Amino acid sequence: MGVDEAAAVDGRKQRSERSRLAIIEAGLSLMKEGVLIPTAQQIVDRAGVGIRSLFRHFSDMDSFFAAVDEYERSTYESYFTPVDSSGSLEERIPRMVEVFSGGYELVSDMVLSTLAQRWHSEVLRQNYARNQRHLAKKIEQWLPETKGLNRQERHALEAIMSFEFWHRLREHQGLGVRAGRNLINNLVSGFFS
Repeated sequence: MGVDEAAAVDGRKQRSERSRLAIIEAGLSLMKEGVLIPTAQQIVDRAGVGIRSLFRHFSDMDSFFAAVDEYERSTYESYFTPVDSSGSLEERIPRMVEVFSGGYELVSDMVLSTLAQRWHSEVLRQNYARNQRHLAKKIEQWLPETKGLNRQERHALEAIMSFEFWHRLREHQGLGVRAGRNLINNLVSGFFS
């Protein structure tokens, strides 16, 4: 292969990667705007590519969602990482609640999109289950005292710290961020009193 041929192949690879990235970012932007179940056509229209391009890069929508998850995972996982897990239990609980609720505010549309679509997507079911395990580990990092709780109490604590609980407080019960955090602080504190 000559220099010109190698440059042409390299140029095609770069264009292909730009096209793939544009498709992923288009899907993400639609979900973040509240389009919970974006269609392939909506995604390619936003990306400015043809429908064949989407399915040249992704064999089906599950492989597309897997790529989106891989692309965004480090970002959304960082939202739930303890910033400062030192101090007393009374100091750590409100910090944990603030970090989790702040993260949920940032990823709300993405999680709602996953929940709306996971019934027909094995990839989304697996990703959601993985994220639930990840959040349970984060709770233990913030509050090592959870190891002293019984299984039922740990399940209840995870439910209180879940996106679904936060979303219910905010969306269905109309609580503001501060009121939601105060309620969760009180519930979590109750496990350790």
